[in-house]
Amino acid sequence: MRINHVIIFSDRQGQEADELVQGGLTEGSNRVHPGQGTRNRKFYFSNFFLEIAWIIDAREIRSPLTAPTKLWQRANHRQNGCSPFGLCLDSSEELHDLFKNALEYRPTYLPTGQSFDILTNEQSEYLPWTCRLPSSDPGALALEPTNHKLGIKILTKVKFGIPKKDYQNIYTNFFKDESRIDFVYDTQYTLTLEFDGGKEGQKKLFNSIPLTIAY
Repeated sequence: MRINHVIIFSDRQGQEADELVQGGLTEGSNRVHPGQGTRNRKFYFSNFFLEIAWIIDAREIRSPLTAPTKLWQRANHRQNGCSPFGLCLDSSEELHDLFKNALEYRPTYLPTGQSFDILTNEQSEYLPWTCRLPSSDPGALALEPTNHKLGIKILTKVKFGIPKKDYQNIYTNFFKDESRIDFVYDTQYTLTLEFDGGKEGQKKLFNSIPLTIAY
């Protein structure tokens, strides 16, 4: 199982990315998602990237094409109390059972014939919005800056803090044997990204987003 990227949904027009830059991360490319009503700012590492995403067109994101993805709800997480995080995985056979009833989403910006498989977790919105990518291009990383002042390189674990004690369900149970993805109870929504096995014993906390980088 390979984590392609993790999303932090922003309701502040992506300003969270400014604090990441100030905290020692090097910003990579960004893009608008035509027809989806969102845009992003990204931070690349040796084996994944972190995406800050937000709404730029309310009409597009609430259109018949995009509304079923529940991206609108996630981007407005402060109003509705859902998790502000997304987990995006590279396609692999081992994910078949997890995504067997997923929403097939074909945004206009994907090549013809390709689609995302999406788990909105709308009945358990305290869990991360989750998608399976149709494919990934490892060569794309070579075009992005992956050197950071913190010296971090390889993502080794993602931990989602959930403010609900009885959060476990079929979704979380699917990951119980996956050492790189973890869910824990917390007093608020939190995200911890561990790099390089946490060998330095250091942590970097950010104020505007509930993010901790452990390295």
